[in-house]
Amino acid sequence: MNERQLPILVGVAQYTNRSDDLADALEPLEMMAKVARQAEEDAECKGLLERLDSVGVANILSWSYGDVPGLLAEAVGAQPTDKTYTTVGATAPQWLINRTAERIVRGEARLALVAGAEAMRSMVRLRGSGRRRWRRWTAPEAMAGDPRVGSTDIEIGHGANAPLRIYPLFENAIRAHKGRSIADHQQRLAALCERLAQVAKDNPFSWFRDGKTAEEIGTVTPENRMICFPYPKYMNAIMEVDQAAAVIMTNVGTAQELGIPKEKWAYIWGCADAVDLWYLSERLNYYSSPAMALVGRRALEMAGLGIDEIDWFDLYSCFPSAVEVALDMLGIAEDDPRPITLAGGLPYFGGPGNNYSLHAICAMVDRLRGEPQRKALVSAMGWYFTKHAQGIYSGMPPEREWRRADSPQDQAELDAMPHPTLVEAAQGAGTVETYTVVFDRDGEPKFGIVFGRLEDGGRFIANAEPDPELLRWMTQEEMVGRRAKVRHDAETGRNIVTIE
Repeated sequence: MNERQLPILVGVAQYTNRSDDLADALEPLEMMAKVARQAEEDAECKGLLERLDSVGVANILSWSYGDVPGLLAEAVGAQPTDKTYTTVGATAPQWLINRTAERIVRGEARLALVAGAEAMRSMVRLRGSGRRRWRRWTAPEAMAGDPRVGSTDIEIGHGANAPLRIYPLFENAIRAHKGRSIADHQQRLAALCERLAQVAKDNPFSWFRDGKTAEEIGTVTPENRMICFPYPKYMNAIMEVDQAAAVIMTNVGTAQELGIPKEKWAYIWGCADAVDLWYLSERLNYYSSPAMALVGRRALEMAGLGIDEIDWFDLYSCFPSAVEVALDMLGIAEDDPRPITLAGGLPYFGGPGNNYSLHAICAMVDRLRGEPQRKALVSAMGWYFTKHAQGIYSGMPPEREWRRADSPQDQAELDAMPHPTLVEAAQGAGTVETYTVVFDRDGEPKFGIVFGRLEDGGRFIANAEPDPELLRWMTQEEMVGRRAKVRHDAETGRNIVTIE
């Protein structure tokens, strides 16, 4: 293809607002306008923003606007013909970059802005103060992407309805699948998290820069209380942050015409998107992700690279299980010395809603400018190992024609994968597939969530009997693989399980 059409990232910017003064509490729109202007400055080319023909914004959780891409464009003096606001899901930044790159290659866009922001900390503090100074909350006029929520009514009814409860379900399944003891696995998790925290320590945009050690992360204390077994607080993504990021994209020809310095450019070598079976209760198991594996293969295929040729990674890291599954699905050894994060991970860098991966991409571009021959892979994920998007980047131009390798047939095959049938009103004997115990703020076990298989192969979701001694036992001994008896409580509509 014509090299002038190759998509590149030319300007990046990040912003972290740690101010305790409510007068400094910028709303997400203000934060995005700020980083958009900074990204223009970073590209060393005045007038980029007013030339934008495409604006994409990752879904915002802390506030809502009717037409946020339009409002952002207006704030920076642009009149884009393409405006995109995504549905919920932390694949949004990488998905937007993949989509925008494809539009640039097809000649449908020349200059594009991808941005996102969260002001969850300021929103909570302003609400608590009774003060209000942001725009009126307005429902989005349009959103791009699958609008489904992440959980079914049955899952929600049994408490499996939030990331801090669902990712532990995967973690316990991973531990059992790998044949590890609880104590050994907890040590490994703490060591994995320390790798993230040490990167966050050196990132000026990180929310936490204290560089927690494995011992601090893995030791349960009143400050580091157990949230949902096996994760104490320091292993959980922290969403109450104020962070924003923006990226300006164009093609080689336009960058040359506008005089954007070549040392600012980062090329997109490969990209791919896919979705696993949507709901948690449909999954084949709770220690793998067929869609993540496929996305990795297709992105590498497009780039013409093997996984061993990637120098740096930023693997989505809301919880340790997200990183562990990514390592397995991409074929990266647990002790591989290559960086697994460039930003620092959501528990330590911060978890700005759906926008973390845009910060990872900004950090990646900054590093590539210093070592342009390197290659980096950013892996983003949404909901509960549901949505997947990846991008492969380098400071050097790709060595093959820019053409995506993923296809609608890939998604059709993922959608058609055989999977267990959920038995909503479960009754009888079965086996535990995975589980977690939810703790209260005083550090006491509150209730248990169990996924299992009945003797006929059907899947059940249940709650453990609300017995504190039983719940503590579930955190001390391996439950996966144990025999269990399930009964349906018609009054509450929930299944109750007794583990043998």
